[in-house]
Amino acid sequence: MATLQFQLQQTDTNSKARAGILTTDHGNILTPIFMPVGTAGSVKAVSNQQLKENVKAQIILGNTYHLYLRPGLEVLELAGGLHRFNGWDLPILTDSGGYQVFSLSGTRKISEEGVLFQSHIDGSRHLFTPENVMDIQRAIGGDIMMAFDECPPSTSDHDYTKKSMELTHRWLDRCFTQFNNTKDKYGYTQNLFPIVQGGIFEDLRKQSCDFISSKDATGNAIGGLSVGEPDEMLYAMTALCCEHLPATKPRYLMGVGTPWNLLECISLGIDMFDCVMPTRNGRNAMLFTSKGVINIDNKKWEKDFSPIDDGIDCEMSNHYSKSYLRHLMKSKEIFGLTIASVHNLAFYLHLVTEARKHILAGDFASWKNEQLVILQQRL
Repeated sequence: MATLQFQLQQTDTNSKARAGILTTDHGNILTPIFMPVGTAGSVKAVSNQQLKENVKAQIILGNTYHLYLRPGLEVLELAGGLHRFNGWDLPILTDSGGYQVFSLSGTRKISEEGVLFQSHIDGSRHLFTPENVMDIQRAIGGDIMMAFDECPPSTSDHDYTKKSMELTHRWLDRCFTQFNNTKDKYGYTQNLFPIVQGGIFEDLRKQSCDFISSKDATGNAIGGLSVGEPDEMLYAMTALCCEHLPATKPRYLMGVGTPWNLLECISLGIDMFDCVMPTRNGRNAMLFTSKGVINIDNKKWEKDFSPIDDGIDCEMSNHYSKSYLRHLMKSKEIFGLTIASVHNLAFYLHLVTEARKHILAGDFASWKNEQLVILQQRL
């Protein structure tokens, strides 16, 4: 058992893009990396085998809020943690549940103690505190656990955002106290990442980065972005955070984003990403491909028997045609959702793998600029 290690292998000469290796007790992760979101213990419509063989995922996410409500901690602990429960033997990152709780704006109440909320399943009341969120994530069994934070809306003014950030910082102290006073479960090391907040305000982001850096955690996350602000603001805040967070630790940008968002943020110095976009958009007929964006519902694909995407190394993307996938989606066949989800995830993993190759080769910046033009085309 060893705490998470991060080896920085190379930084691109013409950008801040980095290639590294994250070492956990469940295996190594090559960065930059994209992490598929497995909300309720599975990535929607995708099997573990497909995640490994087609998507080539190296780490997935589990969602604290959803797993706490169902199946519940008793089941997860009896199973021996989420790895044994869902059969995934590679690393897992668990979010804190904060984002989900705050999105229940009509049914939750924030206080110094924590957040009182109502379950979306049966209306029952629950309290999340920094302490019990640490205990819940220990029980779920993530290799990487996230601190409990408040994620304010992008429209929040400076005053509210400052108070929210200060609350997040006080909660972080409590998270670390509880984390340090409890033991790893299930025989492997669990790591705690704090989360930078501060909205779209430079002074608050700097303050938050300084506070988070002082914790000397094994990695650091940037939260509260991609919540409605324009891309320019996303990039400006990400760049600022990357400048103020330690270069020797992995940087995780939470909940971002489109393929072009990923490339831009890799160039700013981000190492880890997650987002529901590839699977959610896939289920709604939007495909990200190596040649651009496809709405597979469009009639133009009805008689197109070419592969979904032969520019990436994914058996499903190479084997099934655009015509067939369109037919499945139009027929509301569940297998269509699987193909689209697997393809989009495989494309995201392909993209970060290619980014890594070009960082190591020293030509990332020029490759990125070419890709940005291609990826945003509507086909």
